[in-house]
Amino acid sequence: MRDIRVLGRMARTAICVGIASAGLVLAAPAQADPLWPGGPELPGIPAAVPSPIPAGAPCSAAARACLRLSTNEGWLMDHGRVVFGPTPISHGRPGYETPPGVFHADFKKEYHWSTMHNAEMRYAIFFNGDIATHIGPIEEKSHGCIRMTPEGAKAFYDYVNPGDVFEVVP
Repeated sequence: MRDIRVLGRMARTAICVGIASAGLVLAAPAQADPLWPGGPELPGIPAAVPSPIPAGAPCSAAARACLRLSTNEGWLMDHGRVVFGPTPISHGRPGYETPPGVFHADFKKEYHWSTMHNAEMRYAIFFNGDIATHIGPIEEKSHGCIRMTPEGAKAFYDYVNPGDVFEVVP
């Protein structure tokens, strides 16, 4: 399969060179990728320069806290740049789904007791009514809250302040 890709790249390069020598203008130069990082350079084909892989948080530059429900991941952001994460999360079970949207942190409490569910919520940050991020078993779905590992919940608690933007994406 790799040989076919190399031959295809070489053929595209030869075609582009032929077109260019005929006096036609190309929209963009052909660029070849190495077969593998540090792989062999082929004569006449420049080696590709590796670029860093972005962290991949799916939220806007406005978000301070980013939560993706489909992959159960959370990030802390600073003007579009990831400063922490991804950290594992869990979210609402059927009938108690965590809604996607853009919210603002309302308030936070290092130790909160939920009278609704008779459960403790350490490092709680409320961002959508009674929905909050807090420490909880990430192996189980919640009644709408975002459950996090102790390390993740503490990092969110220390970083996010009331008024900061939470983005929850599907």
